[in-house]
Amino acid sequence: MLLHSSLFPLNPNTLCTSSHKTSTSIITPSNHPGGLEKTSNHEPEPSRFCPCGRRHFLEATATGLLSVSVPPANASDYKTVLNRVHPPRPDWYEEFYASVLNSDATRSYEAEIAAYKSQLFTNLRGKAKRILEIGIGTGPNLKYYANDADVEVFGMDPNVKMERYAQEAAEAAGLLPTNFKFIQAVGEAIPLSDASVDAVIGTLVLCSVANVDQTLQEVKRVLTPGGLYLFVEHVAAKDGTLLRFLQNILDPLQQTVADGCHLTRETGKKINEAGFSAVESSTAFLSNATFVNPQVYGIASKSIRSGLCFCFFLGDVLRGNV
Repeated sequence: MLLHSSLFPLNPNTLCTSSHKTSTSIITPSNHPGGLEKTSNHEPEPSRFCPCGRRHFLEATATGLLSVSVPPANASDYKTVLNRVHPPRPDWYEEFYASVLNSDATRSYEAEIAAYKSQLFTNLRGKAKRILEIGIGTGPNLKYYANDADVEVFGMDPNVKMERYAQEAAEAAGLLPTNFKFIQAVGEAIPLSDASVDAVIGTLVLCSVANVDQTLQEVKRVLTPGGLYLFVEHVAAKDGTLLRFLQNILDPLQQTVADGCHLTRETGKKINEAGFSAVESSTAFLSNATFVNPQVYGIASKSIRSGLCFCFFLGDVLRGNV
């Protein structure tokens, strides 16, 4: 389903999806903490209106494949997953990788993506007080969202050597030292409680996690109802193109030299299918990204009306509409 919005005017090639399949909808700013509200441009029947994916719930229930969100990871669990997904590396390697990400090697990319990020992160203003950034790295995104006095940020990365750089970036952005906490962990097991953050940020992260689906379920789990997931990810080029051919050839080498990064993942599709109530995304090609193109950036929102959906679902069952 296509959603039309003015959130991403920089790129006209905006592809947005939600869990409905029967009408075109619009994502508009709202007053609730999540900041996005999906409204339909068709007049729905009152008994059948559902803003957050009831159709997927019905289909999953009918087939017995309803997924259950990953439970909160306790201290021992998340460390076990961390060590399995990101086995301990030598200190020199972790420090070298962190220093490369903090060097001029990435600054041309950050300069080109800056306009897109600035526009994307504007959507957090006044809507998110507790923010988790997965794969925070050296903290290049902090300057876009961490300069509000009352914002609390959890910066998560499996490489503990990123902490020093991320802390410096947080201070440079104006974030109080007491409002920033670095966590060594992976996206597959986030050591935060259910519904504990207003927003999750991830840029160039899902290309290198071991399990994209599990990471996205963890993102949903820690988000409050109405919470936002902001993402920038590189994805596989279209099949049949020269770029995709080159990506297929270079993918094994990329995984080796870039800490597990995959060139051929269909990450945008994974986000669309993760069960968010609405997803809005755009694509961009960056001259400084070479084989790491195209890039998908956007916002996904977690439903705030799951109870309402269940009521309508039950009503349909009682009326014999299911």
